Amino acid sequence: MAVFSKILTLLRGNLRDIGQSVVDNNATSIYEQEIVEAKNHVARARQDLTAVMAKEMQAGREIERLAQEQHKYEEMALEALSKGQASLAEEVAEKVANLEIASAEQARTRAEFIAHITRLKDMIRNAEAGLREHERQLTMAKTTESVYKATATISQSMGTSGSRLMSAKESLERIKQRHQDLADRMEAAEALEGELGGRALEAKLAAAGIGGNVNRRSEVLARLQARLAAPATGNPPEVN
Repeated sequence: MAVFSKILTLLRGNLRDIGQSVVDNNATSIYEQEIVEAKNHVARARQDLTAVMAKEMQAGREIERLAQEQHKYEEMALEALSKGQASLAEEVAEKVANLEIASAEQARTRAEFIAHITRLKDMIRNAEAGLREHERQLTMAKTTESVYKATATISQSMGTSGSRLMSAKESLERIKQRHQDLADRMEAAEALEGELGGRALEAKLAAAGIGGNVNRRSEVLARLQARLAAPATGNPPEVN
């Protein structure tokens, strides 16, 4: 049972971490949604305020009507008294008293409406001022987040580009090394051919003055000079 309890505790901890991670990763969106919902509440408060203001206006009109009724019946009571109709005057006076009571109740109701309207207006003004500040903060948060994302993207791009440049440089170095290896091999092959190949023996014989081609250049030059001199002597040059 203790193991099961610890597993449940672990699951709750993981869920809390996941939930916190989701909230952190979407903090700006959550903040914006909270502002939207607050604006909706303020809009509904404005509608409620207009309803209260309408009630206050109705109460004012009712007070004016009662005042007119009261004045009318007071005049009637005076007329009844002037004509000596005391009982009728008493009935009219009772009507006037009832109108005064109703007018006083309407006046209290209107005063409550006015006080409520004043409080609502103050609350709405404060709420709207707070919303404007939150909207300003939201704009700054979005801008800052965009800058951070752009910076991260640039950093990542620069890192990738740097890695690619390093890879390209390494490839170029490998190509140069391969070319140098080929050049060294060709030079080594020529050197080996000079030491061990057929031309090695000819080179050695020529260096020693041995072979039919040693003095060939001198002989060709002498023959050509003899041909030039042949017309002058009349004797054809001998050909070896």
